[in-house]
Amino acid sequence: MKAIRQHLIDPEICIRCNTCEETCPVDAITHDDNNYVVMADKCEYCMDCIAPCPTGAIDNWRKVLKPYPLDEQYGWDELPEEREAEVDDAAEGESDDHAEAVEADASEILAAAHAGGGRAVPPHSAAQPFINLYTRERPATARVMGNYRITDAHSESDIRHIVLDFGATAFPVLEGQSIGIIPPGTDDHGKPCNVRLYSVASPRDGERPNHNNLSLTVKRVTHDADGNPRPGIGSNYVCNLQKGDEVQVTGPFGATFLMPSHPGAKLIMICTGTGSAPFRAMTERRRRRKQAGDSGRILLFFGARTPGELPYFGPLSKLPDSLIEKELVFSRCADQPKEYVQQRMLQRGDDLAALLQDDDSYLYICGLKGMESGVNEALASICRGHGMDWEQLRGEMRAAGRFHVETY
Repeated sequence: MKAIRQHLIDPEICIRCNTCEETCPVDAITHDDNNYVVMADKCEYCMDCIAPCPTGAIDNWRKVLKPYPLDEQYGWDELPEEREAEVDDAAEGESDDHAEAVEADASEILAAAHAGGGRAVPPHSAAQPFINLYTRERPATARVMGNYRITDAHSESDIRHIVLDFGATAFPVLEGQSIGIIPPGTDDHGKPCNVRLYSVASPRDGERPNHNNLSLTVKRVTHDADGNPRPGIGSNYVCNLQKGDEVQVTGPFGATFLMPSHPGAKLIMICTGTGSAPFRAMTERRRRRKQAGDSGRILLFFGARTPGELPYFGPLSKLPDSLIEKELVFSRCADQPKEYVQQRMLQRGDDLAALLQDDDSYLYICGLKGMESGVNEALASICRGHGMDWEQLRGEMRAAGRFHVETY
């Protein structure tokens, strides 16, 4: 009997954010009121769901002879123990070659899947993150210290800068991590609202230095994916918060989309909208710590429809090029032709090519998922023009902790 590697989700640390189910290209992930689960007969080991999972709950595997059925997975409170003995017993009596082949088959599937899916690792100098300190069952309580609109008052896009203070509760975060907000009440089906994830927009020492606080960048959602009016439960809850309100917070989450700590690191940041949140955190961290002679560099490509819809446009415009080179790109300005970040990247192709070949450069992409393909095509074109293979280089950068993507 042949062993397989079954893909499972750890119910103890899953926060039910639905990221994995939304990401899976073959609809192999589903859920009930208790657990998120993987359908063994549909999973193709593509690994697309691994990197976006904020807690790592999705990255679990068991060597089995017979897959765990969905009904059994739905009832789990924790993952079962490995059943190595059962697999070994089944292989006993078969030829050594066959037993080795059974083990190799399972291991190679997983290894190939991880390689093909490009499992991300953090930069080598990144600080060690704390993960999942607070859960839905045991959340931290934060108090709202401020709620500020950071897009033009007449802009269609309402994006807010929210400052949360944790008082005496320790809540350590690093640049690139996220937190979860628990909206009160129930959803359309009468179930408790799912945790909503938001990237932290402030550096590790706080929105206000040396204070136990942090900030978020949150866009108010008013329509569904098809353009129909439908207010987002989580975003409207957060965007409507008033100073003094208390919120329930989970996390922190994220172990790979982190900032390198050494001052010589070069950062390439590509984003749209609220995808700027982690980059604000990284830039402010660099600004606070930058010293004369530091060789680090930041190159930012930031896309929006108009300047009025670009979060932090005013403060960002004031930052010197010696700290961050800014390529602000707009697609809906009346007096300018449409332009997107990938087009501006092509214009900076020589600079990007040099950075991509520098082992001390780190590339981050964050924002709407629709931007990802265009950005990759631009990077592939730049590489072709400079004698490089983007597919190969991207894999090498990812394995070295130099390529990171968070799109939604």
